[in-house]
Amino acid sequence: MKILNYTVIMTPDETGGYVVTCPALPGLVTEGDTLEEAREMAADAIRCYLESLQKDGEPIPADESITEEITVELV
Repeated sequence: MKILNYTVIMTPDETGGYVVTCPALPGLVTEGDTLEEAREMAADAIRCYLESLQKDGEPIPADESITEEITVELV
């Protein structure tokens, strides 16, 4: 078993819940009604995405994201 880590972006949706994307995996989009559900859906979507790549003999992309918070002060 190989453990892989991917950065996901959870964006609150106007109608409720969260939309989840993964920059390292183009086209991957899922959603959940709560943050917990969004995390679970993201893990499942990533697993399916990677399994599909493996099945097709495609390479598994590494997540090379750099996550950093920037603080901006407005006057």
